[in-house]
Amino acid sequence: MPKDSQPGNRSERRSAAPSARDRLLDEVVAHFARHGVGDFSLRGLAAELGTSHRMLIYHFGSKDGLLVEVVRRVEAEQRAAMAQLNLDSGHSAAHLAREFHRHLSAADHWPARLFFELTGQALVGNPHAVPLLDGIVDAWLPPLTELSRRTGRSEDEARAHARLALAVARGLLFDLLATGDRDAVDEAAEAFLVSYETVSPSGPSERSPG
Repeated sequence: MPKDSQPGNRSERRSAAPSARDRLLDEVVAHFARHGVGDFSLRGLAAELGTSHRMLIYHFGSKDGLLVEVVRRVEAEQRAAMAQLNLDSGHSAAHLAREFHRHLSAADHWPARLFFELTGQALVGNPHAVPLLDGIVDAWLPPLTELSRRTGRSEDEARAHARLALAVARGLLFDLLATGDRDAVDEAAEAFLVSYETVSPSGPSERSPG
């Protein structure tokens, strides 16, 4: 997703007292989570939210600008959760990775549904959504690399493992949304999550209590 200098990362730096823009964006995200994005108008969305389309334009510029900010908010909130887990020095990387899997695959998994809906539009070249692809992988690599480094991997190994972890997480979330088979998804996730057990300098993994 976007780099730190871009406005989309405001949600990662929000103060304890959210601005009117932040509060409105929260309402929009929640609305899309319940109803999907579809073919909406700013006037119609404003009416649903109890505001005016002029306020949406004032804060987000256009319908396209609003969509960009919605996905950036969702992604930023997930990265913030990952960064918060990384601050926990009292548990193993494997334990923290499992916690994040539980967080992402919770029963209320509307962020994943919203993410796939909007990035799907970007992948087929819809002009308003294409900017969402900027940083969609790279922005996640620092926190995931940090988690992988805690297993004893080298910097290069940790970065490669982080990229794999992101691909696995998104693939399993897609699986969960498409099939609804939580048990199978959890089993598949565990097959990957064991890779977060501490890595021995000699190569093989050492099981940790997680």
